Amino acid sequence: MRIVVTVCARGGSKGVPGKNIRLLAGKPLIVHTIEAAKTYRLIDRIIVSTDSPQIAEIARASGAEVPFIRPKEMATDDAPKLPVIQHAIRFIETEQDYHPDIIVDLDPTSPFRTEKDVEACIRIIRDEGADNVFSVTPPHRNPYFNMVEVVNGRVRLVKQMASIPASRQTAPPVFDVNGSIYAWKRDALMNNDRILLKNTRIYEMPEWARDIDKEIDFQFAEYMIKEGLINTGKSRHIK
Repeated sequence: MRIVVTVCARGGSKGVPGKNIRLLAGKPLIVHTIEAAKTYRLIDRIIVSTDSPQIAEIARASGAEVPFIRPKEMATDDAPKLPVIQHAIRFIETEQDYHPDIIVDLDPTSPFRTEKDVEACIRIIRDEGADNVFSVTPPHRNPYFNMVEVVNGRVRLVKQMASIPASRQTAPPVFDVNGSIYAWKRDALMNNDRILLKNTRIYEMPEWARDIDKEIDFQFAEYMIKEGLINTGKSRHIK
C-alpha cells in the first residue's frame, strides 16, 4: 500500500510567533516530526504543506518534499486543516500522478510520537477496516464531573447525567484530541468534509504527548527532552 505523510505548517502563529521553526532542543520544531517520519518503515513519502518559503527551505533540507507553496487562503488563522490536507493529496494525484492508499497527517506542533504509535494507527485502517483514526490523550478535566458552563445565568455541568459521578475516575471516559496523528483511507479523506465519520476510531497516547501551543508548552517539551522522559508510558488502541 502507498502511504503518504503530510505535515502542515503555516508561517503565521499568534500564540507563539514562528512556532513551527522555533528551536526545540536545538532543532526547528518541524524538523523533529520530519526526521522521525523518515525512520518509519511503512511511510513512502513525506509531503510538507506550507505558505512560508523559510519553512519550505528547512523542510527540504530535512529530507521532506515541498512540491508546492500553499495558497494564501488556506494559510489564515481561521483556515480549517482538513481542506489543506485534501489540497496536498489532490496536488500529488493530479500533478504527479501519485495515488496514495493511506494518508497520515503528523502535526509538527505535537512531535512526541513513536513509530509504534504511527504504525498502530496505520494498522487500524489497513487491517481493521477503519475509515480513519486520530490520536488522543487522557483529559485533565471531565465534562461529566468537573467542567461547567453558564447557561442563562446558571452554572451547570457541561454534560448532564441523572446523578453526578462521585469522582472523575467514575465518570464516563472522555479524551483530549492531541493532534499528533490523523490517518485516513484515501477515499474517506477526499470524499468527506469532516473528521468524525461512521467508522472513525481513536488511539490513546500518554498524557505527555501534548500539543505545543503556548510558551509554557515549549518549556515543558524542553524539560521532557532534557530529562529523557519522552517515549515513555503506554499507548493503546481503543475499540
